[in-house]
Amino acid sequence: MKRILLLALLLHSACAMALDLPAAAPVPGGVAVIDLGSHAVAPRAWYAGKRVMVVGDARQWQAVVGLNLDTPLGARELRVQIAAATTTQRFAVRAKEYATQRITIKDQRKVQPLAQDLKRIRRESAEMRAAFTHWREDAPQSLQFSLPADGPFSSPFGLRRFFNDLPRRPHSGLDIAAPAGTPVRAPAAGRVVAVGDYFFNGNTVMLDHGQGLITLYCHLQRIDVKKDQWLEHGETLGSVGSTGRATGPHLHWSVSLNNARIDPALFLTADLASRNENKRGSDDTQGQSEEPSP
Repeated sequence: MKRILLLALLLHSACAMALDLPAAAPVPGGVAVIDLGSHAVAPRAWYAGKRVMVVGDARQWQAVVGLNLDTPLGARELRVQIAAATTTQRFAVRAKEYATQRITIKDQRKVQPLAQDLKRIRRESAEMRAAFTHWREDAPQSLQFSLPADGPFSSPFGLRRFFNDLPRRPHSGLDIAAPAGTPVRAPAAGRVVAVGDYFFNGNTVMLDHGQGLITLYCHLQRIDVKKDQWLEHGETLGSVGSTGRATGPHLHWSVSLNNARIDPALFLTADLASRNENKRGSDDTQGQSEEPSP
């Protein structure tokens, strides 16, 4: 009897862990969590024509929707399919202001690429786009991440950036300051969907965690994994470096949900996010980067 009770408690705990969600922040660059009700089978949902993550169980289903930094404010619509019926659910996107940052890059070619560079950049952008839009039906094993590298945050998500006084896309990830060679680990279980040495991003790894949740790791000194390899939570995928467009060693970490780049800090526990925010490194010494949206 005790063994049965213990098993029941473990199963209940596993279900509770599976329902841990990222912090709801329905803002540009954030996540909207939308209740879909209780249904015997999992609903399917689409936002802006893209399939979105649905998690939960028959008691309560929820859509977890990534919102791009350029998402319009105000009322938005989610299309929901439950069995043969299709409905829409409205939700509101509110405003959020992001800071401005100016960075000096010594290699002018990394700011204004030459004609021969553009062909490479277009090819690499297509590879990244295919990875960002990859869909795997399996739900993620976890929606709460550990940090992929030990170190303080050096540049937050969403910064409006100027490289050598030229406007560029906002910072679509989170930079973690760490010495070259620091191990970079999978923050949750996932499959490697892309590896490469890219013009802007340098040595790069992308992981597919399931249902449109993709993570990106840039400027690596070393890559320790191969495409299609499965990684468990905490396994090493490479090491911190400064390859590509970077002013010093650091990890650029991006999180993408339904092909929208969103704030990685939303997938950290509040304690972990605030602890590292308070230890933020100096922008002059910790390195900067930009992950161009493909």
